[in-house]
Amino acid sequence: MAKRDYYEILGVSKDVSAADLKKAYRRVAMKFHPDRNPDDKSAEEKFKEANEAYEILSDEQKRAAYDQYGHAGVDQQAGMGGGAGFGNFSDIFGDVFGDIFGGGGGGGRGRGGPSRGADLRYTLEMSLEDAVKGSTVQIKVPTLVSCKVCDGSGAKAGSKPVTCTTCGGHGQVRMQQGFFSVQQTCPTCRGRGTIISDPCKSCHGQGRVEETKTLSVKVPAGVDTGDRIRLSGEGEGGLDGGPSGDLYVQVSVRKHDFFERDGANLYCEVPIDFVDAALGGELEVPTLDGRVKLKVPSETQTGKLFKLRGKGVAPVRGGGAGDLLVRVVVETPVNLSNKQKELLREFQTSTKGGKYSPKQSNWFEGMKKFFNE
Repeated sequence: MAKRDYYEILGVSKDVSAADLKKAYRRVAMKFHPDRNPDDKSAEEKFKEANEAYEILSDEQKRAAYDQYGHAGVDQQAGMGGGAGFGNFSDIFGDVFGDIFGGGGGGGRGRGGPSRGADLRYTLEMSLEDAVKGSTVQIKVPTLVSCKVCDGSGAKAGSKPVTCTTCGGHGQVRMQQGFFSVQQTCPTCRGRGTIISDPCKSCHGQGRVEETKTLSVKVPAGVDTGDRIRLSGEGEGGLDGGPSGDLYVQVSVRKHDFFERDGANLYCEVPIDFVDAALGGELEVPTLDGRVKLKVPSETQTGKLFKLRGKGVAPVRGGGAGDLLVRVVVETPVNLSNKQKELLREFQTSTKGGKYSPKQSNWFEGMKKFFNE
C-alpha cells in the first residue's frame, strides 16, 4: 500500500521550521496516542505514522533525502512504525513537562557544578533629611558565606565528595508516568550529583556557614522610598565554590513631621489665624535648609498654595531641585473670652449685607437657584 506524504501526516508545509515541526508532531501524537485511544487500531496506525514522519523530517540528512527521492530515499532508514517511536514521544514532550516537575534540560546545576548564591534584600529605613542630602550608613546583614575551612566543598580536609549512586552524578532521576517521561531532582543528593561521606566539621557538609556582615552603604542624595542600591557579591555565598549573590538595599523613607514628598516637590501645611489671613502678614515657614519668611497677602483664603522655588528635592536620577509648596490653613480661634465673643458678634453684624464673603454669597445664591428649579 502506498505511503502517505510525511508532511501531510503532520499537517505542515515543506518549508516548515524545526520548531513548528515539533509543535505539529506534538499535536498529532497527543491526539492519536494509544493510551488516549485504547483498542482503536486506526488511532494506533496514525500514531505510528506520525512517529515515522517526525523521525525522518526532524533529521536534516533524512529530510533532504526524502525531499529529493521521496519514500525511496528513506525507506531503509525509517522506523517503519515500530515501537521505537514511543521513546521519541517521551523525549519530545520532556521539554514541556520537565518545567512543571523540575526536570528537563538546563534545570538545576547539573552534576554538582558550582551554583551562584541567592540574592538578598535589606530594607533601610532613613529620615527624609538623609534621603534628600545623602548619607553613609552601616548595616548588619545575616547571611550564608562560603566555609573557609573546606573552601565551600562541604567535605572534610583530605576527602572529596563522591558521585551519587542513585542518579549517577546527574543530579536528576527519570521517572515514567504513563506515556510521559518525567525528570525530577534526585532525592538522595538533592540535585548536587555528589554525596559527602566525610563532612566538614565546621559547616557540617553544607559548604556554607551563617555569618553577620557589617557593611558600609553610601546612599546617594535624592533617593526615595522604593529605590534600590545594589551591592555586588554581598548576598549569600555560592555552593561548591560558586560566586556569591548580590545584596539589594531597598530604601524606605520615614514619615516626616512637616513635609510630604511627591517626586521632586515637597508639600507643607502651615496654620494661619484669620486676622492675618484677612489683613495680610508674614509667616515663618520650615524648609530642609532652615526657616524662611513667607509674605501672606490680605484676603488670603484657606487652602491657598504658595510656591518656594528650589526648596524641594534634587532627584537622584538628575535634574534640578523641585519646589516647596506651602498650603495655608485658616484656623478658627478657640477658648474665647466673653469679651472676645462679643467683639466677634459686633464684627459679624457690621459685615452683614456687604460683599465681605463672596464665595459664601455665591454659594447660597446657587443653592436657592437649585431648589427653585
